[in-house]
Amino acid sequence: MCVVAREAINWGGQTLSIETGKIARQADGAVVVKYGDTTVLCTCVFQKTQSNEASFFPLTISYQDRFYAAGKIPGGFIKREGKPSDREVLTSRLIDRPIRPLFPNGFLNEVQVICTTLSYDQVCDPGIASMIGASAALSISGIPFLGPIAGCNVGYSTQKGFILNPVYSSMSDNLLELTVAGTKEGILMVESEAMELSEEIMLDAVMFGFDSFQPVIKMIEELKKKVKKETFEVSSYKDQYGDLSKRIEKLITEDIVNALSIKEKLKRRDKIEEAKNKTIEAFKEEASEIAVSSLFEGLLSEIMRKAVMKTEKRVDGRKPDEIRQITCEIDVLPKVHGSALFTRGETQALVATTLGSSSDAQIVDDILGDRKEKFLLHYNFPPYSVGETGRVGAPGRREIGHGKLAWRAIHPVLPDHCTFPYSMRVVSEITESNGSSSMATVCGASMSLMSAGVPLKSPVAGIAMGLIKEEEEYIILSDIMGDEDHLGDMDFKVAGSENGITALQMDIKITSINRNIIKNSLEQAHKGRKHILEKMREAISENRDEMSPSAPRIEIVLIDKDKIRDLIGPGGKMIKEICEKTGAKIDIEDDGTVSVFSSNKVGMETAISMIKSVGCMPDVGAIFIGNVVKITDFGAFVSLEGGREGLLHISNISNKRVEQVSDVLKIGQEVKVKILDIDDRNRIKLTMKGC
Repeated sequence: MCVVAREAINWGGQTLSIETGKIARQADGAVVVKYGDTTVLCTCVFQKTQSNEASFFPLTISYQDRFYAAGKIPGGFIKREGKPSDREVLTSRLIDRPIRPLFPNGFLNEVQVICTTLSYDQVCDPGIASMIGASAALSISGIPFLGPIAGCNVGYSTQKGFILNPVYSSMSDNLLELTVAGTKEGILMVESEAMELSEEIMLDAVMFGFDSFQPVIKMIEELKKKVKKETFEVSSYKDQYGDLSKRIEKLITEDIVNALSIKEKLKRRDKIEEAKNKTIEAFKEEASEIAVSSLFEGLLSEIMRKAVMKTEKRVDGRKPDEIRQITCEIDVLPKVHGSALFTRGETQALVATTLGSSSDAQIVDDILGDRKEKFLLHYNFPPYSVGETGRVGAPGRREIGHGKLAWRAIHPVLPDHCTFPYSMRVVSEITESNGSSSMATVCGASMSLMSAGVPLKSPVAGIAMGLIKEEEEYIILSDIMGDEDHLGDMDFKVAGSENGITALQMDIKITSINRNIIKNSLEQAHKGRKHILEKMREAISENRDEMSPSAPRIEIVLIDKDKIRDLIGPGGKMIKEICEKTGAKIDIEDDGTVSVFSSNKVGMETAISMIKSVGCMPDVGAIFIGNVVKITDFGAFVSLEGGREGLLHISNISNKRVEQVSDVLKIGQEVKVKILDIDDRNRIKLTMKGC
């Protein structure tokens, strides 16, 4: 029988409650989290028997929005939720990353966590509520989970300082969007975008978040006490095969040491694989292939870590703070608007930039509301980049996550849309990978955008930091390779300009790290980032003044809001006519901003002239060719471009005296006129004199 229990606290000015035992009672753990009026259901289920084929921990965490949560019906032709949106994928990763390290070695039973947004109040973040709910559901499920964890959002402004769980859309002066998660002992995960903030501010923001979510951890612990569910017992392969582990160590240590001394990645990988196959063959009668492989991997990690701690030299011979060789090139692709090739060691990113009009912006439809995204950054990781075969298709969670991290790093230094009204798409093709391809993407994207003529506020570079920690001793590694990421304790990515940090992402593979480790990592990353920026400057130091000949040119015209309808015309007739005549592409904003895109100078000028004739009041002195539309005793009314009419008084028809207007002008006659005056009621007076 399910135990019904509830805990609640006031957190960040809103009521946060966790309730279990009422909904989804057949799951191993299920909670309903309410934060303000945002409500999420979080469930977890695990297989009670371990698959004999399990060679890794099969944990799946899925976050899913329901449009009804925000009182919306999905847009488009399909009126139900389908493929996860990028936001759902990113939120799933955000929940997964602090939870994954907190399962004991040897627990390889399949675990599935599902978080569903049931109600969204447009104030409290359902992602944070889901992270807390996932932690609570796991904590009361009986799964051997070493939590609980909690997380929060942190904003920052110079006026208010740090803000817990802010509503970013209502903060005009916000300089930071940071999510931090951890246990009561320390930090496990950080994800952020910052407006070139200092290392000190970023560190204080992380610790502010850590202190702020401690009451939530206590609340989950109280809920767990009320539920009192027995924890599933688990033992690691090392516990089960202690004697075998020692014999494997004796047989294979020398082979592993020799393999780890090889600097080239692929040759080193082959030697390690050869040593593993030798181990499996030697002990195939005593244990399963999966068990022997697991023991081998543990020994490999142990040998590498001890070697680094003892010698302060890494697998490829570098010192802890040494950066691999870097080469930078731009304009490597002849027809694209901007391109760059960034190579660091055995990691390489080929990055291309495409400029487009406002209509090329991505339309986003989700529970946060409809909006347009004018800057896109897409990351592709083909299997050949690591010398393997594999699936090629739609981007996976990793591609989406790495692309978003690079997006966060570049976004703060982009020009304002009013000064550079292009849509921008950056695509990073990872052509080689041996550690931190996302940071290579940041460097390549910065150079590619500058080569395309995008006026970045500052160039941005990124670096990935690693950690080897044994008890209280630790070594921080700059510019980590794939092996150091796989066998180490931390993947800490820092991106920014010379002025400060623009993005942080940290994942920990041990139970947590403290303030000093984060502080030292940020300081060491700062030195590495400056070194990388210097290398990038050798290829390009600032944006080009001239864009690629193939890139569209843009001009901005401001018209009166009440003239937008006239410019569009009935059924879009007027705007279509301008586009067809000039070959230009025209975007109209609700505030009267008209963006004209064209690669043809004459077409651009003609389009602007036609737009101004419709949407802007002409200047006094401007000359037009018009048609007489009405004749009166005192003059004639002449139709001008843009549907306007002006009065041509009888005294302004000719330098000679005119007795009758009809003696000189006829209905439909084409005449050349000049604007003589425009009064305060926008009435236009014309003259034919001097034309």
